[in-house]
Amino acid sequence: MKTLPQSCEKCLEEFSIALEDLKIFANRAKNSPGENTNRQLIINFEITHELALKVIAKYFDKMGKGPFSGSRDATVEAFHADLIDDGKSWLDMVIDRIQYNPVYELDTQKQFLDNIQKKYIDLLEKFEDTMTKKLEEMEK
Repeated sequence: MKTLPQSCEKCLEEFSIALEDLKIFANRAKNSPGENTNRQLIINFEITHELALKVIAKYFDKMGKGPFSGSRDATVEAFHADLIDDGKSWLDMVIDRIQYNPVYELDTQKQFLDNIQKKYIDLLEKFEDTMTKKLEEMEK
């Protein structure tokens, strides 16, 4: 049985739920840091970021643009379309995800965790607000 593709609005709803979960895990990691809570925070961040990219892709699909070859291209296009307001930090988010890979022995986890807590959650919240407004404008 085939399923219908998700709408941009449905993707935004899933992203919003994941963002709320991410904030819960960020609070846990802040209050009781440890290997398990840090790992959960990173996993939840990666899920939330992927869902943000999915929202971007669905939005551009709805606008008749895309597809994009990867997260960097989608991020740059989102910046140009005013979906995100800090393109450099969003690209840093993509790079941090690439650099943080538990398979390799680069010690990037602490910096990655700090960036999630101090920068990336705020960027994702701004994105949620912007996308909510954009989709509401499209409905009018």
